[in-house]
Amino acid sequence: MDAAGVIIENVSFPAGQHCETTALGALLRHEGVEVSEPMLFGLGEGLSFIYWDARNMAFPFLGGRVKPFALTRTAADRLGLTLHVQETASPRKAWQHVTTAITAGRPAGLQLDSYHLDHFTTKVHFGGHFVAMRGYDDTHAHLVDTAQQGGSVTTTLASLERARGERGPMTARNLSYTIACPTGLPDLGDAVRSAVSANAHAFLTPPIANLGHRGIGKAARQVTRWLDRSSDPSHDLPLAATLMERGGTGGALFRAMYRDFLAEAAEIADDDNLRLGHRLYAEIAPLWTEVSRHITAAGETGDPGHLTRASAILTELAERERHAMQVLSGVRTG
Repeated sequence: MDAAGVIIENVSFPAGQHCETTALGALLRHEGVEVSEPMLFGLGEGLSFIYWDARNMAFPFLGGRVKPFALTRTAADRLGLTLHVQETASPRKAWQHVTTAITAGRPAGLQLDSYHLDHFTTKVHFGGHFVAMRGYDDTHAHLVDTAQQGGSVTTTLASLERARGERGPMTARNLSYTIACPTGLPDLGDAVRSAVSANAHAFLTPPIANLGHRGIGKAARQVTRWLDRSSDPSHDLPLAATLMERGGTGGALFRAMYRDFLAEAAEIADDDNLRLGHRLYAEIAPLWTEVSRHITAAGETGDPGHLTRASAILTELAERERHAMQVLSGVRTG
């Protein structure tokens, strides 16, 4: 490694809320392309729902987006970007992949486990975290993360290697990627309509019962048992609620971000279904925040009544989101 290192200037994505869209947005801005974070999330067909509970998990997880890196691949396809992806089990090759890109003047996106990063004060394993790497010196990597995590940050090279090489749920094998933009972006109206229609279809036809609108219904049935499910409710329930509301989701388990995408989409693509979908998600988003409040209160007070109320709202949300996505599935494409 060159001891002096390399730092690429003008790699940033101010006020980024979600890690994967922040990393992609930073790479795009370096290419001279300005796309809002909600637009990236929507073009990436990012909205989903998962109720995830497994025997080896201490507590269930409620997720509001598609699996890691699927969003980036889809958004790149919708925008006509060239996405160059590399994975390897070798830490040496993994380091070479990013230094080669950065030396050539291209920042690199990385998927890694945030547990090992120096700038993370809350140490929880999450293998689906993304950053943009804009440079390195002889001791540290220079990264772009969400505003919540500090924006422009550094971590030691040793911690970066551990974060990239971690194994477990949602991790990747030292994944890195760069993008290249064509001379002109495709018609955003067509891209928006296709993305909305495809996202709605995936949400309405989940392959298993813990995904999409069916997953929200399952969460409604399961959440009333959470005080008994947890060995430490005063910790587990508020943490689950925090991850829904403030864990890089943009608020309301990504529903606020999708609402904002639909508002922008309706300005770009003239479609009554987009306008109605935006109004429906504007009503849906605050209900997710209310669910989070009840889950937190249940953990703090031990009162199961809060989980009963959370369950009732989730039952309503399953139907509201099913209806909203049926409306959005009617968006004209082609």
